[in-house]
Parts: sequence; structure tokens; C-alpha cells
Amino acid sequence: MTIAQGNSRQGASHLYLAMREVVQSLDEVIPGKFEITREGIVHDMMSPGGPHEVTAAHVSRRLEKVMPDELLAHNGTPDVEDEPEGIMRHPDVMVIAWTDLNVEGSIDPRAVVAAVEIVSRSNPDNDWVGKVRDYPLMGIPVYAVFDPRTGTGAVFTDIHPTPDGPRYATRKDFVYGEDVTIADWTIPTDGLPRYKDESAEEEHQG
Repeated sequence: MTIAQGNSRQGASHLYLAMREVVQSLDEVIPGKFEITREGIVHDMMSPGGPHEVTAAHVSRRLEKVMPDELLAHNGTPDVEDEPEGIMRHPDVMVIAWTDLNVEGSIDPRAVVAAVEIVSRSNPDNDWVGKVRDYPLMGIPVYAVFDPRTGTGAVFTDIHPTPDGPRYATRKDFVYGEDVTIADWTIPTDGLPRYKDESAEEEHQG
């Protein structure tokens, strides 16, 4: 599904609200994670548990060990939504203040200190391409990616204006086993799980 380009923000808003209604209905009956980008609805068919969820849990716990008590590394609901931009995302982990989490409905993306995504096998471009584009548009200052396929990752920071809209100016890559700094906090990446080799082989053959 693709959002038609045009000059009418009202029309785009109506289309976005229609897609949000579809996503909310699909969430109840189809497994996986549904998100909305400027290009349409994205479905990430994640398997429950496994390296994806274990990595998110490790990153959340390690961040909370070094962050101040007024912040948490949240890996549950709700979504992060920027209706004017027509984007609704659901980070695997988001660093946010308890007070900013205590709201009805979706989270204001500008309250998010950092977003963390664990790359899925089913749709890696969603994390490496789509969210690298969308998170600076939403005003999220730090975006960290962990990729269990390769045992690598990157942290994106320093939002700056470009002809295509706000983009991250800085990318710092890391490999599992190194320490990584996300916003103001440094955590280890040793012991994070990887996807099984046969999955990588199937993806390569596909």
C-alpha cells in the first residue's frame, strides 16, 4: 500500500487515519508488528521469543542498569505516533521518562530519548532503511540498530536538515562484543544471540 503524493495535508491525514484503523484491526488477528510509514503499511512478521526478543530484553536491562531512575528502557506498548508526518512506529526498545510514558494513547516521538530496533529476518530493510528515514522525521534524536543476522549494529545521531527532510548526520558502527554508546549511556554487547546459520543460508538462497 502506497501513500499518494499531493499537496493536501488534510487528504494525507484522512488516509493516515484510515490506515491506522486498518492496523489496529489487523493487530488483533494477525501475528507480527504493523507500522505506518509515508509509503504505507509495513508488516514485520516476527517470531515470538528467540534471538529477537532476547536481544531486546538484554539491551533494555543493560540500559536500565546505567540510566537514572527517572528513565526506563521500555519494550512494551504503546506505539510512537507522529500524525502530522503520517508515521506510526513501534520501537523494540525506547528510552523514555516515566512521566512521558504515563499518557493515554500513543507516545509523542519527541519525548523519546532513544529508539532501539532489533533487525528481523523477515524485513531487515524496515530497520536499516525505513526507520533510518522515519525516526529523524519524527524527531527521535538517537536510533540504535542491533542486527542478529550479522552480529553488528549502528547508532545514528545528530539530526540535521537536508533537501529530503531531517536526517541523521552521524553513524557509528559496532560489532557484537564491543561496548556501544546509546545517547548518554554505554553498555556491553557481549553475549547477544545470533540468528541460526540455516536461516541466513535460506535468505541468501532466496
